[in-house]
Amino acid sequence: MSSTIYLIIIIFNSIAYCQGFWGNEFPEGKIKYNPKTYICYKTDHPVILDGKITEKAWEKVDWTDSFVDIEGSQKPKPYNDTKVKMLWDKDYFYFAVYMEDPHVWATLKERDAVIYKDNDFEIFLDPDGDTHNYYELEVNAHGTEWDLILEKPYHDGAKVALDSWDIPDLITSVHIDGTLNDPSDLDKGWSIEIAIPWKSFFGNYRSNENPKDGEQWKVNFSRVHWETKIINGKYVKTNKPEYNWVWSPQGIIYMHMPDLWGLVQFTENTIDEKIVQFKDGKIDKIKWSLRQLYYKQRNYFFANDKYSESLRELNFFSDLKLKKTPFNGVSWPPKITLTPSGWEAFVTWENKNIIIRKDGRVWVQ
Repeated sequence: MSSTIYLIIIIFNSIAYCQGFWGNEFPEGKIKYNPKTYICYKTDHPVILDGKITEKAWEKVDWTDSFVDIEGSQKPKPYNDTKVKMLWDKDYFYFAVYMEDPHVWATLKERDAVIYKDNDFEIFLDPDGDTHNYYELEVNAHGTEWDLILEKPYHDGAKVALDSWDIPDLITSVHIDGTLNDPSDLDKGWSIEIAIPWKSFFGNYRSNENPKDGEQWKVNFSRVHWETKIINGKYVKTNKPEYNWVWSPQGIIYMHMPDLWGLVQFTENTIDEKIVQFKDGKIDKIKWSLRQLYYKQRNYFFANDKYSESLRELNFFSDLKLKKTPFNGVSWPPKITLTPSGWEAFVTWENKNIIIRKDGRVWVQ
């Protein structure tokens, strides 16, 4: 999440240009698409949410890779470590977060304040991977929460986020390994344990069931970190832009591209029962390949004020990788149809249609 000024620019340009906040064309990806992956095991141990991550349930569970800059290898590695663990049971999706930080501070205490004005931790969840109707939760070192639903990303026409929505029975617990808001000493960092109930997703653009064994969600995490100086015994933010450190890099300073998030695979096994391997995300690869057509259509529209059903006109195969099918069994290349509202395109795989349309939504039918 970027600063307030950046958000204002996003909203203004989304309204001004309708097609997206870049104003003329969609930016090319600067890093290879290689989403991080994680196996989320079921737990039969209780998770006591005190923020300390000391429960037996977490003992054998792997940490994610340490976070990197949101732009990936284009920028230096973060100077403070951040990592996450995940678990689930019949009631909750659990997160354990560790953030190294010698100076832990927070100011905001009002629910649904713009939390990223403080240092914060953010969770992004797109359960069905269609890039629409996704969830965001932000937490600062006071434990103040900001939870919201986004009908679609800002660049696809969303004007506002639904932050009047609160996650029912959300549990967050923060532990400070040091002293909060005290510049006179050095802290080790802070940690959070979070439990999001499955029922919070029911009826909110998702089925009324817990994840099935092997199901994969698009997920990402962001840590916003501001540099500070000490003035009159208090932390004061400098005028430098914030750092955005993430689990799965986006290649652009903008979290609201769910197609670039990582993949979390749920298993019914506990970690004591069986070590589970991540399944090749074939559907995700197909969606990513269709997403390249979406980029081409947007940029063609900016240049020509219309869409095209010709892959040649769209210069679709300028990327040689797109000449080849994502893998065997996919009807490649995609078939495009112009519609009264814009365009749709699809491919088939295993008797399913994978469809993408003008506003970026991509789904399986």
